[in-house]
This record gives sequence, C-alpha cells and structure tokens, in this order.
Amino acid sequence: MARHTRLQALNAVHEIGVVPVFYNADIATAQNIARACVNGGIKVLEFTNRGDHAWEVFTALDKFCAAELPDAILGAGSVLDAGTASMYIGSGASFIVGPVTNPDVAKVCNRRKVGYIPGCGTASEISFAEELGCDIVKAFPGSAVGGPGFVKDVLAPMPWTSIMPTGGVDITEESLRPWFEAGVVAVGMGSKLVSADILKDGAWDKLEQRSKDTVALIKSIRR
Repeated sequence: MARHTRLQALNAVHEIGVVPVFYNADIATAQNIARACVNGGIKVLEFTNRGDHAWEVFTALDKFCAAELPDAILGAGSVLDAGTASMYIGSGASFIVGPVTNPDVAKVCNRRKVGYIPGCGTASEISFAEELGCDIVKAFPGSAVGGPGFVKDVLAPMPWTSIMPTGGVDITEESLRPWFEAGVVAVGMGSKLVSADILKDGAWDKLEQRSKDTVALIKSIRR
C-alpha cells in the first residue's frame, strides 16, 4: 500500500516543481539515485517500468525508501495498462505515470486513491484525462507536442489544467523558464538530471548538488 496519500504526492509535485524520471536494473544504483535526489530537495521520484523485472527493483527501492528515506514519495512510470498499475500499487507506488491515457489505469488508481498522471498530446486528451479524475496531466513528449507554446495555448481556454511536461526539458534556465512562464506546475526530467556521466562515475554528490541547484532555479523562476 502507498505510504503517501494521493494529495500528499500530487501536492509535492506542485510544491517542488520537478520529478526525476529514472530506471536502473541495479538496486544499489537506484538507491543512490534516490538518496541523492531526496538529499538535494527532490523527494518525488518516478521509477520507470522499462526493463525486465523492473517491478522487483521497484519493490526493493520502495522498501529502502521506507527505511532510509521516509520523506521520499516513490511512484512508477511508463505504466500502460491496469495490470501493471495494480502490480506497482501493490508494491508501494504512491503515484502512477504513463506515456498515454488509459481509462482502466485511471479506474485502478481511483479505486486505491493513488494519483494518476497520464500522458497527453492534445487538448482533447487532456480534457478526457481530467474527466477520468486526473489532477495533473503529462504533456508527452513535451518538445514534440509543441513545447511551452502548447502549454500556454491549452491553458488559455482551460486555466484549471495542471500540466507536467516530460521530454525536451533541460536543467538550464533557458529551458526551464519558458515552461514555467507558460504555466506548467512541474517538469519531469530524465537523463538531463540523472545523466550518463553521473551513473558511470557514481558521482552521487554531483547529482545531489544538481538537484539542489535545479530546485533553487525553479523557485527563482517562479518568483
């Protein structure tokens, strides 16, 4: 069962403004990524379902977070179907993210009071996701659907919408400022945050500092 409520998870996404998106088959590496991000001020983490037995790594990571990082809010990403959503929720996921919108996933998440952030690429898809009860939608892939201009255009007639783009988001002010000025509530970041050089070198202090810098930059832009 999720250690954090749907409101806690979604409010944390709003508050922090960035969600690290990562996958690694090695549990020790996944633990180090989680620790560095949380120590850097990013307590909402999206572990993606992108490898064989990924849910086993997720389960071990969730147990690690419960014991060592109690403030961490761990969710599962790249979830396409209801069965996979149920498996991750049963393994402790506090929220579910998908590249597409699946009504069956929404039903599972609503039944268990777990937040569902589905992937959307049009205003119609966003409206449908909101009809299903989704509080935050994922603009995906962020750069391909139209970038910050897409967000601004959607929010004009639908100002109640909460959008989190993933894909095409960098850790620089030049990348982040247009997104937040367009009106996103948060951004999802993959390899730009948890980069290949950090993984190769085990530079967890670098990831912690990068997380701190990213959180501070987003706060500055929001002001």
